[in-house]
Amino acid sequence: MSSETLDTDLLARRFACLGDPTRLQVLRLVTAGPISIDAIARDAAIEPSSVGAHLEALVDVGFVDITVHDKKSVVNVAESAYSDLVEAATVVAARGQIRDTLGSLPEDVVLRRMNDGDWDAVRAIYREGIDTGTATFTTSVPPMEKLDAQWLPDHRWVAEIDGLVVGWATLSPTSSRDCYRGVAENSIYVGSAARGRGVGKLLLRQQVQAADAGEIWTVQSSIFPENRASVALHQAVGFRIVGTRSRIAQLEGQWRDTVFLERRSGTASL
Repeated sequence: MSSETLDTDLLARRFACLGDPTRLQVLRLVTAGPISIDAIARDAAIEPSSVGAHLEALVDVGFVDITVHDKKSVVNVAESAYSDLVEAATVVAARGQIRDTLGSLPEDVVLRRMNDGDWDAVRAIYREGIDTGTATFTTSVPPMEKLDAQWLPDHRWVAEIDGLVVGWATLSPTSSRDCYRGVAENSIYVGSAARGRGVGKLLLRQQVQAADAGEIWTVQSSIFPENRASVALHQAVGFRIVGTRSRIAQLEGQWRDTVFLERRSGTASL
């Protein structure tokens, strides 16, 4: 957020706008992508009339836009304000305790531990994620043996719909040094056919709950800034944005930035 582009009055109004916890929750839902007022009300568990008041405040400071499609209002992040929105929301959110604001979750998705019979499905979903160009710097799916050695055994989860694996989540240690034994890097992938159904929500919630119970005191993640839905999803379970790592690495010959996030456990026994 730059003083060259934002006057001090607008800065003050933006931070004041995000001082309301419910409004911040509404904002996080909007950052995941275009959403209707009814969907915001459902996921935030508040009345539609209250949603309108919060959106009016967010529109007033330039954070969101409301458009009408097929006689229905659609809410989206104001394109010119996205980076400012993320930074302001991060500062405000960092003042409070970890909160889960995932909203409604699917009932047709089953979570379980990953087993040896899942490798083909897991690697196929990994390939689909790589193909999006917004998920990872990895350009080819690593061999099963490498992944098995990399991922923490007690922190591997898969999601199933109708008996088919449609997503997975894992943790990897960030260092072999004992002082960092409770710090892990997360990975979460959802198959293309199951995206938008809340699979990622369930996997990420399971991941952080298991991390808290398993003496993992910090889970970190690096996400391409273009992947707004993933950034918003992580924030919804208590991750905070530490900063942006500019031109941190190349993907297919192009320098890319990443948003670095972390979630500090509130329950792990240190």
